[in-house]
Amino acid sequence: MENASKALIMAAGVLIGIMILSLAVYLFATFGATSAEMHGQIEQDRINQFNAQFTSYESKQDITIYDIITLVNLAKDNNESYALTEATDTNYYITVNATLRSGNQFNLEKKNSQYLQDLIRNETATENLVDYVDENGVSYKGLYTYNCTVTINDNTRKS
Repeated sequence: MENASKALIMAAGVLIGIMILSLAVYLFATFGATSAEMHGQIEQDRINQFNAQFTSYESKQDITIYDIITLVNLAKDNNESYALTEATDTNYYITVNATLRSGNQFNLEKKNSQYLQDLIRNETATENLVDYVDENGVSYKGLYTYNCTVTINDNTRKS
């Protein structure tokens, strides 16, 4: 009888040990999943913040040459930071394609700073200003405006 009682105590100890180990494994798995989810959310927030630099221009109707040059500089900085020279499906290369007033389309992130300065000088020249009328019917001259579309890469989820 004494041996049976010790055997039951030992069995209860083993069962309690298994329950404690099971609880530890469950908590480890739960905390690991939560950590992975939080890491994924932080990564998605980082990507959204990066994309917001570019997507903030997408719905605007009054993008000037200065805004385009800002986008070009952001793209150049990104491409240089990753040491990228061309776009693929899996890298973070940013392209800025612009159709200028002349109708010519350019990949502006590949242009040098002298070209960009000449472009600004040409677009802001007095003879290239455009006539506008505001909501009060007042006429004025202003910079030519552009439209912007942003393409998000399906693989990298970045602009």
